[in-house]
Amino acid sequence: MPISLSQKEKIWDDVLKYIKERLEDRHVFDQFFSTTKIHKIEGNKILVLTDSKLAYSLLNSNSTYKNLVDDAVYFVTETNFEVEFIQPDDIQSSIQTFSDQPKHTFFQHCSLNPKYTFDNFVVGSSNREAVQASVLITANPGESFNPLFIYSKSGLGKTHLLHSIGNYIKEKRPFFKVLYITTDAFIDEFVKYVRGNQDESLKDFLKTVDVLLIDDIQFLSEKTKTAELFFNVFNFLVSNGKQIVLTSDRHPNDLKGLEDRLVSRFNMGLSVNIQNPDIDTCISILKTKIEANGLNINNFDYDGIVYLAENFSKNVRELEGALNRLLFYTINVKHMSKIDINTIKESVSGISSKKKKGNTLTEQDIISAVCEYYHLTEEQVSSKVRTSQIALARQICMYLCRTMLNTPFIPLGKLLGGRDHSTVMSSVEKVELMLKTDLSLNNAIDDIKKLLNS
Repeated sequence: MPISLSQKEKIWDDVLKYIKERLEDRHVFDQFFSTTKIHKIEGNKILVLTDSKLAYSLLNSNSTYKNLVDDAVYFVTETNFEVEFIQPDDIQSSIQTFSDQPKHTFFQHCSLNPKYTFDNFVVGSSNREAVQASVLITANPGESFNPLFIYSKSGLGKTHLLHSIGNYIKEKRPFFKVLYITTDAFIDEFVKYVRGNQDESLKDFLKTVDVLLIDDIQFLSEKTKTAELFFNVFNFLVSNGKQIVLTSDRHPNDLKGLEDRLVSRFNMGLSVNIQNPDIDTCISILKTKIEANGLNINNFDYDGIVYLAENFSKNVRELEGALNRLLFYTINVKHMSKIDINTIKESVSGISSKKKKGNTLTEQDIISAVCEYYHLTEEQVSSKVRTSQIALARQICMYLCRTMLNTPFIPLGKLLGGRDHSTVMSSVEKVELMLKTDLSLNNAIDDIKKLLNS
């Protein structure tokens, strides 16, 4: 039976305790021993990861320290293990030596964004539980609750948290295999795989992952074959102590088009919700973003910051958009360093006026309302992605623009990703046909119209 991560950590904690009690120089222990970790135990060999080349060189060359480590390992394990210290640069070669993992061509364009960390994620009452759960699983991946399921409307920080989890685990456990992917990427890889465009097994590759982070799992809806593969991979990873984190625009119980057995797996861990940010959190976010741009927060009128927080608090993306508009305005239009509340109001007047009642309805208003209703971004609706929910939202945008504004087919197609007029025509006709029998679609259209009139 393979040794679990928690068992390895327990063994090395006991080894370090033994060494600390017998090592005369406390500074040597603190600088060279305390940060070491077990990388792998295989057969009669233990690979121990050091955090620097100097530590690697010292611990491998000093016979006194090597003998002390051997004694400690034997005392704890009652086994004559051969201990070898390695440095981070050795990890890839050691993985190949001990695991013989094949090279892969999956998810080549998916990677963690190093800019998204816990340090620059602003915590408030609306997201505190999600942040606490995210931090907790990084301490012992796969052992707290599995999966962690984070859900919220679009633009509230789910993706930032996913990347933060991955980046923190990679920092603390560099030998872990962490994979961040979107559900769209997962579907695309599955399609390429079943068409024979991949030589290796997608399932086998996914089973080598230690931490799997998947964004927007709701797009797995109605993807029966892809969901079946994911179900098998999910069961394997969880049963082998690997951590899974999922994000969605709704609670697992509200996901449609997924098998009950998969939804029940999502519910077996912990589901946490991120709500709309309160005013205090919005103010903190603005201050953080201003300082991240290298600007002095004292140069911004506090009442103006509050104004932005109060008027653009629907989600973090909206808030960032307002701030970016302000920064562009003050740097390129006003050329000023001290920014008062009147300037702040001027800078966002163009976008804030769209939020006021009584203005003429536009195609952009309709697209924004549809995106808000379905928890999508405007980029997703205008993209080439054809997952069921995005495709339906796109078709509804076309239908409403035609029926409420009589927008011509050609400019409407250009507005929604450069589609030709025949695509727009068929989409409008499809929605009209569905409305004759689909009660849920009728309700959705009514709700979106209420959003537009609110």
